[in-house]
Amino acid sequence: MHFSFFHLMPWTDLPEAPTQWPARNAPFNPERGTQLYDTYLSTMAHAEACGFDWVGANEHHFSPYSMMANCNLVGAAMTQRTKTIKLAMLGNLLPLLNPVRVAEEYAMLDVMSGGRLVAGFVRGIPHEYIAYNVAPDESRGRMREALNIILKAWTEPEPFGWEGEFYQYRAISIWPKPRQTPHPRILMSASNLESAQFVGEFPSMVGLTLVGDLDVARSIIDGFRESANAHGRNPSQEDILVGQQTCIADTDEEAEERMAEALAYFHGVLMRPQQDAQRIVIQKSRFFGQEGAGDYFMKRLQALKGRTVKQQIEAGSILCGSPQSVVKQIKRLHQHLGTGHINMNMKLGTMPDAAVIHGMELFRDKVLPEVRAL
Repeated sequence: MHFSFFHLMPWTDLPEAPTQWPARNAPFNPERGTQLYDTYLSTMAHAEACGFDWVGANEHHFSPYSMMANCNLVGAAMTQRTKTIKLAMLGNLLPLLNPVRVAEEYAMLDVMSGGRLVAGFVRGIPHEYIAYNVAPDESRGRMREALNIILKAWTEPEPFGWEGEFYQYRAISIWPKPRQTPHPRILMSASNLESAQFVGEFPSMVGLTLVGDLDVARSIIDGFRESANAHGRNPSQEDILVGQQTCIADTDEEAEERMAEALAYFHGVLMRPQQDAQRIVIQKSRFFGQEGAGDYFMKRLQALKGRTVKQQIEAGSILCGSPQSVVKQIKRLHQHLGTGHINMNMKLGTMPDAAVIHGMELFRDKVLPEVRAL
């Protein structure tokens, strides 16, 4: 088993939930922001000393949910603060960005880090399309075409042109090229069967988050495997990543109490402003593809939000408890989903940073030795 330490870089100081999206930025304090960035970057770098295989970051816009508008900047900082851990950008919101620029920045990170980049490509959360004024209906088409441009930019030794549906370039020849050959490891996310089948078309790992039901998650993974097999690939457990909100403490009671407080702020404050924007995108577009998939996405969010911490543990939605309990939960995920990689988000909402560090060290000392060989 392999493990990632993932950070959202949330803003933790809002006294009440924003009432509209985009969230007004008047409450942002730049001096406090500098403190938080320094703490968060130091925490992420500490993941290397705690035995994590990857340290991960991603991209979000117009919300206190995450202060990470460009995860590649965080990745660049990590090239200077770490030596061996993989740098997982999970990832760039590819349909919203210039694919040539993404290819260039990822290649820079791979070379700067000595070949440690994991290149994540995601479509993003529906409201991001309102933020960047891109038609949600075009997201999957843009994703496919942009991915093909990037793969060719990474591997083609001669300049080439591109005339596609969404992108046109007279000539492309990026400098530098990635250090890893033929290119860095790729990861794409899947929240439903159609997305999983899409990921299977490419030489990519699949990543699942918001696991609300283990049987549904297993069906999505099976869809990825079938699609990958149809395209000449045979994924192993190392090609299956599952994201989990995680709290590890000395006792189950302490972990559950901390998780409940953190999730109350996460769902009640940080997630509040984008919910209305998400509903608009889902109602007015085919962002999720198949009929009813968008409604299912929103119902799944509401179901997760409405569950108690104990119910989420039982459902396999979170990792929470003492080291001994978390070991059992990881073994259950591995057995039921066939996953070989778990991505842990430990800085949830107002979770104290000292508690995050302690949880990371409990993971290193008491969890990892019990699950590494799975």
